Amino acid sequence: MSSSSPFSRSLRKPVAALWGCQLSTGSRSYVVKEEDNFLEHLVLLRTICLGADAGDELHVVAVDSKNAYGDHKPVPIAALRPSVLPMVNLKGVELVPPITFVLKCGVGPVYLSGQHIILEDDAESEA
Repeated sequence: MSSSSPFSRSLRKPVAALWGCQLSTGSRSYVVKEEDNFLEHLVLLRTICLGADAGDELHVVAVDSKNAYGDHKPVPIAALRPSVLPMVNLKGVELVPPITFVLKCGVGPVYLSGQHIILEDDAESEA
């Protein structure tokens, strides 16, 4: 059944894709770039976990994203240690690209995962 309401054309339909990255000695930062397609993008960070090869030391992950005032400041979001806290599940961490994830301390590997959400216009997705 197709909806022909004038309001249904203005609604935005979310499209979600699995997203993830690895931080380690060779790659201490990862950038989620802002795409230039006039659609709204959102990264929902869900899990940060240490890899099996991570040493028993402190691993600190920070995120650098534009805050409400337009400033960029790296903010620590997880401090992990295999023998104490090897993984954290996050809820409500929604970031707007561009975003930089940084391994501030430790050698990793540290894995980050979540969803990349793109809000599409219903009219565009029907075309």
